[in-house]
Amino acid sequence: MLAQAVLRTTQSVTVPNVLSAEVGARGTLLEVAGKTAGGSGSASTTSVGATAGLFSWESNRSGCWRVAVAHQSLCGCGGAALRGRSATPAQQPQGICAYSRARHAGTSDPARAGWAESVVCGYHHHHHGHPRPLEKNRAPRGCGSGLSAPAYDGLRRAEVSAGAASAPSLLARGERRRRGCGGGHCEEVDATVMIGEESRRDVRGERAWRRAINKRGGGCRAHSEGGNGGGGHEEGGEVVVKLRLDHQVQYGEKHAVLGSTEWLGKWKKPVEMVWSESGWVAQFRLPRHEHADKVEFKFVILKGDGTVEWEAGENRSLKIPRGQMGGGRVVCEYVTQWAKPGRIVSSSAEGSDRKWDHHHGQSGQIAEQQQKQDARVEREEGREGAVEWNSNFVQEWQGKDPAFMRSNAHARERKGMWNTEGLDGAAREIVEADRSAGNWWRKLEVVLNVLSGEDTEKDRMDALVNIAMYLQWINTGAIACVEDGGHRRPNRHAELSRQIFRKLESYIGQKGVTPQELTVIRRVQPRLPAFTADFTASVPLTRIRDIAHRNDIPHDLKQEIKHTIQNKLHRNAGPEDLVATEALLNRVLAKKNEYSSAFVEQLQIFYGELKEFFNANSLAERLESIRPSMDPEDLAVLDLFLSRKKRLDDAESLPASRDANQRGGILEILMSTMHVLTGLRAVLLKGLESGLRNDAPDEAVAMRQKWRLSEIGLEDYAFVLLSRFLNALNDAGGAALLAEGVRQGSVGNYNHPLGATILGIRQLGLSGWRQAECIAIENELSAWQAAGIIEKDGKEEDTRMWALRLKATLERAKRLAESYSDSILEIYPKRCEALGKALGIPENSIRTFAEAEIRSSVVFQLSKLCSLSLKSVRLATNGDGWDVLMPGSAVGTLVEVDQMTPESMPSPSMGPVILLSRFANGDEEVKAAGAHVVGVVLCHELPHLSHLGVRARQERVTFVTCEDEERVADIRALCGRPVRLEASANGVRITAHSGSIPEASSNDEAVAAVSTAGVPSKTSSGNGHMDHGAEHESAVQQIFYPNGHLLLDVKDASPETAGAKAAACGRLAQLAASSAKVLNERGVPAMFRVPKSVAIPFGVMEAAVKDAGESERFASLLEAIEVAPLAGGVLDGACAELRELVGALRPPASLVKLVEDAFQPDARLIARSSANVEDLKGMSGAGLYDSVPNVKLHKAPNAAGVDFGEAVAQVWSSLYTRRAVLSRRMAGVPQREAVMGVLVQELLTPSLSFVLHTRSPIDGNEDMVHAELALGLGETLASGTRGTPWRLAVNKLTGQVRTLAFANFSESLVVRGNGKSEGRMVREVADYSGALLSKDSEARTSLGQRLATVGSFLEQMLGGAQDIEGAVVERDIFIVQSRPQP
Repeated sequence: MLAQAVLRTTQSVTVPNVLSAEVGARGTLLEVAGKTAGGSGSASTTSVGATAGLFSWESNRSGCWRVAVAHQSLCGCGGAALRGRSATPAQQPQGICAYSRARHAGTSDPARAGWAESVVCGYHHHHHGHPRPLEKNRAPRGCGSGLSAPAYDGLRRAEVSAGAASAPSLLARGERRRRGCGGGHCEEVDATVMIGEESRRDVRGERAWRRAINKRGGGCRAHSEGGNGGGGHEEGGEVVVKLRLDHQVQYGEKHAVLGSTEWLGKWKKPVEMVWSESGWVAQFRLPRHEHADKVEFKFVILKGDGTVEWEAGENRSLKIPRGQMGGGRVVCEYVTQWAKPGRIVSSSAEGSDRKWDHHHGQSGQIAEQQQKQDARVEREEGREGAVEWNSNFVQEWQGKDPAFMRSNAHARERKGMWNTEGLDGAAREIVEADRSAGNWWRKLEVVLNVLSGEDTEKDRMDALVNIAMYLQWINTGAIACVEDGGHRRPNRHAELSRQIFRKLESYIGQKGVTPQELTVIRRVQPRLPAFTADFTASVPLTRIRDIAHRNDIPHDLKQEIKHTIQNKLHRNAGPEDLVATEALLNRVLAKKNEYSSAFVEQLQIFYGELKEFFNANSLAERLESIRPSMDPEDLAVLDLFLSRKKRLDDAESLPASRDANQRGGILEILMSTMHVLTGLRAVLLKGLESGLRNDAPDEAVAMRQKWRLSEIGLEDYAFVLLSRFLNALNDAGGAALLAEGVRQGSVGNYNHPLGATILGIRQLGLSGWRQAECIAIENELSAWQAAGIIEKDGKEEDTRMWALRLKATLERAKRLAESYSDSILEIYPKRCEALGKALGIPENSIRTFAEAEIRSSVVFQLSKLCSLSLKSVRLATNGDGWDVLMPGSAVGTLVEVDQMTPESMPSPSMGPVILLSRFANGDEEVKAAGAHVVGVVLCHELPHLSHLGVRARQERVTFVTCEDEERVADIRALCGRPVRLEASANGVRITAHSGSIPEASSNDEAVAAVSTAGVPSKTSSGNGHMDHGAEHESAVQQIFYPNGHLLLDVKDASPETAGAKAAACGRLAQLAASSAKVLNERGVPAMFRVPKSVAIPFGVMEAAVKDAGESERFASLLEAIEVAPLAGGVLDGACAELRELVGALRPPASLVKLVEDAFQPDARLIARSSANVEDLKGMSGAGLYDSVPNVKLHKAPNAAGVDFGEAVAQVWSSLYTRRAVLSRRMAGVPQREAVMGVLVQELLTPSLSFVLHTRSPIDGNEDMVHAELALGLGETLASGTRGTPWRLAVNKLTGQVRTLAFANFSESLVVRGNGKSEGRMVREVADYSGALLSKDSEARTSLGQRLATVGSFLEQMLGGAQDIEGAVVERDIFIVQSRPQP
């Protein structure tokens, strides 16, 4: 392990000559200052670090610094050859890659190989290629990609040689443009709302951030309103207007503000507010020129369906104060609740206490909360290391305000519901126990008992989630703690906390712990009290007793301290005690001169002790508390982080008048701070990696809690830094600035955004969330950034290729963030509603719990950062976010659904509808789900040639996808209204439709009736079956049972005996033999191979039903699914019963023997469907029926794979899934006429799988072949798994290959194992940074031309456009099936 064994062998890394640099070893980041190498040529050496000789810096004759780093290279990427001598930039290894280390260690699990080690230094290693030479004496640009400084700078050779400006200078230019060059005013309004209010998690950091905002005037920059609203002011200082609305909305909804001025949207465009735990906030900066005296405005709710809800009542009005002469700033803060009067508080940065009128009345005094905040800011600006007189703990308090008393009058009455109706498991146990647990220590006992109970062993996740919610509501006061007579000192709380902590740590160390469980555990741990020796002593926290008996304070104050805090704390300590103590302290400090300094000092010390007991310390305080337990080298990391944090706070405090170049450096400092934070967090995780022994002494357990909370606090502070980074990036120009550089052929502007994205992903990985996926995405982002834009096929095309590659990985990163959000939404809402209602928690707190968890996580900022970068890529390539799967025009009512399932479909009475679908997994039907669906807009990309895409084309449903969140939001605003959807290869338009909506066709109406009520769409005969006309006869393949034949060679199979798929495979086998001799006009061979195949014909399943004695029941169930309605789950029940019957069947032993003779006893096979209702020209049935891979003829118990008999039965039963039944109803095919054969093939182990359409599926161009490819087996590609494949368009006539998309599926399905019978189907995380098709345009061209030649050959020989599935095994192309293209 890197952090456990440091070799004394040194490897040399050449670093540019800089005044400050950071290097890493054993997780250590050290900052050293050196002298610029002069012309003397003499070498000077400076030793740094805790261990003598561990690091040395020396200037050499070339004008560069060289750093010798003690380093253990576990991945073998160049360490041995370089040890003991200086390395050139082209030779140097660039750190350590956990993925390589995992592979060298014989495991694909980076976590088991010490994943945290790869981010100890915050740097990253590339497998492929080396950095390019550096310009002499050129300083690095800030390690934005996660590489070390020299490597990071070296990867920018193309940019440097082209004379492009560095990223900071471009960003600074962008900021000058936005702010107005030379102090002039901007030419257009920027109504972007400040998002930094979300940066609330670290107290010291947030307060510094707030000071920086007030000083630089961040936020919306508004302009003069002229005479609007009553004329303008004389020129003075700027005014910052802050709006805060205390109101909670449902998940997916947002608050916004609309008003009479341009910066409030002119009553037309809502200005979105930003969520924070103190409410919804918006901030506007009015420059120092004229602005309106008074504005009118209202708050609104932006609904998820695009509608807007206005608050009731008259318009609000706000009188805007004028800025102070001489450049002073006035801050005008307006605080209110939904549809209720508000209050206004105003003060200048220089301390003005001017107050301003509001139409609801004049505020007589500054709100107490604002007084506290202002006082805290002043104190924080005091001496270094002073205790902070606030805590996040108290800021999040939702309980009663403290009531100071001079006698023992603490309330003992409890209010609650404790309704256990409908509850079970941990929720029921908590509610029942809480009924009799009034005080805090009893509630902690409830938590411990739940963790120790039998239900937790059965469903640990459920117990953890309920505990997390319970503790959160206790700590915020939503569940009140009261004195109930069970007097126990705080040492009882500490002991209970220690036992709970031990339990949680034991879960973390278990092999089977899930990422979801880790996520919840990390939310529980900060909600427990501390249990150091100070708090487990027999009489802890005694300082308050001494304070209460001081003779230098007034008697009334002594009584208040004694009865409100001292006695209460020592009888029944609870979270309310910290709230009361903080309120008392701030009250004292407001009149500090009236009290002795000794009293104030002792009260401050006690407040610090109490914060420590409640684990409410700031991040800096937590880190200082673990200092004594860290070794010298780790202390260097800690000190560097704290210095970086202070440097960042100082930089962000620069006034707005400072030169833009100085302010542009904030991005550099932010990146540096995030790097060091990541390294420090990895150091702490490395120290926690060994787990907690059962015999660990109490002192060690207490220190472990401090390390754990410090590590969690660093993750929270990463949220703050990413939020600040997004603010700074948007200030500098945002997506437009990034796109500008790409259009100029330089990717330097992306250095910091991609670096920040990588660091955000590392934070997820360090938290245990899909670590292998995190590493793969990081590798890809670093690789594409390093590759840059190399002009090879022309500047425009190479720029497009770079952008498409980056786009694919950014989408993957965003999916990673969404997977976390989806998990939170799966974990919390239902449980939160059940437990919250049972305990009487306010409804708003229940509804918004899950959203608060998402919005307070790094994932929230990571998702926003990915969205910004994706927008910039679209701008750079003139993309619009649309993708067309089925062109056409449709008119209907726009309806939003989560997924295209029959249950979510609007009523057919609405007439034709166009769906706005949030998600699709590829298994959906379109018309079968709702026959009145005429168009679909899907909110994420989908493989064009997936089964869902094929069905949409076959059913002639206009189908598009949109990945642009802003466009989706605009479309959502049209929900519930008639719209026109027009899609073609030239673009997509969705507009409101004012005319009449065309009626559905009579056939559509009939099908709608079948889909919803089970009524046949054709005229029925007396026995209830449909009469079959010519339309049906042309759609369904007639069948013939081959008497006595249990198995057919595919060459002998026909559509009538074994289905069109099996028959086509027989034809493919014949064509494969002749394909080797066929070349196209450019000499590209059409050669392909086919896997060995046999077919189980029609009739074998029916014979198995008869042999099982189930013929009568089988026939009855066929009748049932023919007419069963969807309503009430009737159809679902009938299908499930029929599938259970068929799934229990087994083919005869004689059939198994025939298959064994055809292959080998240990062969790996795949069983595919071959029904008479699929692979037909008018009825493809793509994806409707099952294929079962990794089938074994003789599977031993517990061995990998699927038993042959089970696989055949699974394919047979797939004939009766609900989707298949509805699809046949749609086509007018009676259920009793559908029969199933089975195609049995040798299972291939491909490196790539592909789908070909030999005619363009977008515009029908017969000269174009479209190919989509994915790693591994084809199930990932055809099923519609979330993600995109490599997408190629090949011209049959010219052979030109155009890349339309790069692959970004997160996983590939592969067969692993040495022997044929030992193979296992596994899903592996895909890393495209080393994939040939992603890196090499020549490889894409070569393979694309070969596939197009094969497709053209099959199209010609089979008599029409084909939908082809195949695989690439080593260098051979295999075709596994071909059907007519819809």
